[in-house]
Amino acid sequence: MPGNLGCVIVAVDGSEGSMDALRWALDNLKLRSSTPDSTESPGYFLILHVQSPPSIPVGLNPGAIPFGGPSNLEVPAFTAAIEAHQKRITEAILDYALRICSEKKANVKTQVVIGDPKEKICEVVENLHADLLVMGSRDFGRIKRMFLGSVSHYCTNHAQCPVMIIKSKDTSSQA
Repeated sequence: MPGNLGCVIVAVDGSEGSMDALRWALDNLKLRSSTPDSTESPGYFLILHVQSPPSIPVGLNPGAIPFGGPSNLEVPAFTAAIEAHQKRITEAILDYALRICSEKKANVKTQVVIGDPKEKICEVVENLHADLLVMGSRDFGRIKRMFLGSVSHYCTNHAQCPVMIIKSKDTSSQA
């Protein structure tokens, strides 16, 4: 039976939970295939990674220049080093995800956006008119979730498509 999914977004953050969600999507979802008489393009998986905006940790920021100097001075070398480090992390995450996909010979695209993960994921879902969003769950537990929030919980309530949350096999409930 052919699938009818055109765009399936799989959000990855480098955690094993997100990679388990990618494996699940590749193993269980059928994408729309292209046929000669069809006007629709073949379906694809979009591996989406949201990178945090570069910020200088408080301890590394040289701080305000004394006696009336600017207080929000950014040091270009710090910013460039942080951006380069984030780029290396993003490349490693996408390389790992693409290795998983190559085993399945799936039609895959990648996209990287910068910003707050929960908002950016929902924004990409809306812009691409995705048919399904698949993501892992970190299973923070009640206390951590209260302080850190839950990207998957936010997306289930705000994404403009169905959301499939895949729990990792090795997660245990934490306080």
